[in-house]
Amino acid sequence: MSVPATERSHLLQQVLALVIDASAAYQGTPHARVLDEVVGRIHEPLRVAIAGKVKAGKSTLLNALVGDEVAPTDAGECTRIVTWYRHGIASRVWLTPRGGVPGQVPFTRSGSGALDVQLGTWQADQVENLTVEWPVPPLATMTLIDTPGIGSLSTDVSATSLAFLTSDDEQTTPSDAVVYLLRHLHATDVSFLHAFHEEEYAQPSPVNCVAVLSRADEVSVGRLEAMTSAKRIADRYASDPRLHRLVQTVVPVAGLLAQAGTNLQELEFRRLRLIAAGEQADRDRLMLSADRFVIGATQIPLAPNERRLLIERLGLFGIRLAVDLLLRGEAQTASQLAAKLVEHSGIGELRAVLLSQFSDRRDTLKARSALLAVQRLLATVPVPRSGELEARVEQIRSGAHEFAELRLLNALRMGEVDFRVDEAAQVERLLGGHGGSLRSRLGVDAEADEDEVRKALFGALGHWRQRAENPVSSLATSAASRVLVRTCEGLYATMVAQSQR
Repeated sequence: MSVPATERSHLLQQVLALVIDASAAYQGTPHARVLDEVVGRIHEPLRVAIAGKVKAGKSTLLNALVGDEVAPTDAGECTRIVTWYRHGIASRVWLTPRGGVPGQVPFTRSGSGALDVQLGTWQADQVENLTVEWPVPPLATMTLIDTPGIGSLSTDVSATSLAFLTSDDEQTTPSDAVVYLLRHLHATDVSFLHAFHEEEYAQPSPVNCVAVLSRADEVSVGRLEAMTSAKRIADRYASDPRLHRLVQTVVPVAGLLAQAGTNLQELEFRRLRLIAAGEQADRDRLMLSADRFVIGATQIPLAPNERRLLIERLGLFGIRLAVDLLLRGEAQTASQLAAKLVEHSGIGELRAVLLSQFSDRRDTLKARSALLAVQRLLATVPVPRSGELEARVEQIRSGAHEFAELRLLNALRMGEVDFRVDEAAQVERLLGGHGGSLRSRLGVDAEADEDEVRKALFGALGHWRQRAENPVSSLATSAASRVLVRTCEGLYATMVAQSQR
């Protein structure tokens, strides 16, 4: 689904015009196709890649975001291939061989509902990517890209993800933003994040990377307080200097719970009610561990195979939580229980982060990806109009306040701007680090009235004007303060426009 022209920012319209002119300058050469693809990319939804180590739960998280079990979660051949999930009018799968032309391939759905793509005679290492078209609303606004696990025993599999997520001198990264899954803050996670992090505005940066503390339900051995403990851990990771300079935030998510909650079946609900109706001592013994839940002796009328299916779908934490919700009367029907499971999974917070950090910056992220593609092509394969086009690239880069904000936000997170401790959090918020809406940037309540918003805005504007003009401020701090003054002026223009509607 394309983005309507009326919804594009002035910045993105400028960049689109530049790319179209650059494509005309390269007509008759093989490079024109590259620029035509960049034009097509501007019209597409935002591209978000999901990355992480093996067994981090990438496919499970993707299923939860899509709202359907489409991504394989086992160790089959397809998990070794970069797979794109796009919105489509019908359910189809396309296979692109390395150096070849895409072709449609058949698929079936396994017992769990996941797609079983028939690769035919193709081996995984012969396939460039798979593209799954699926008619679900979440994919209309965001294309999701599932990448092979990093740290796989197969070095080729890890190399596939690294090559996809990082760029070289010849091409830009295929994704506009990255969701990186980690289970613990390991040195290899930090090293990989460094691999696709770059301080320059046009490269992946903290602004377009969010970390997820995945399989959060396994914290505290799956006890009911697991998500509370996971939230504390995620907050600690988010403030860790090693991660803070590389990602926007860290969100705890129980992917299995979210996936089950999106399509909880009536049969599963009835089985959970049988457990809740059992004797407490019997329930407690049964839920001591996953193994005991499946094979332990119990008076609850559920066969081992029925219990195994439940544990595969919800995990031990999910079963404990579901039973607790049923006992406390917070869910009376399958749909009510499903909604509660999704609510407790953390997937809602992740969606909110993706909306505020990625979707709100959609045009800026797309614009910088497109500018990088043009800039690199001009540098490596010059044409007669290269000088003129390079000047326009630089004009857009230097004149777009959106890029100035991104550069300042990156510099702030990397400790390159010397703000007072009490100012740093205010600066990050004002630059959109916690959401791009007017009220989020000003740090006022979402329901605050116009007078309160105006008071906060004028207070911020006055403060940063003083900082910019203070002779004691360093040159870097004065320059940063001038960026913030312009941000406040832009927010004022937004406020006036909103009040006139």
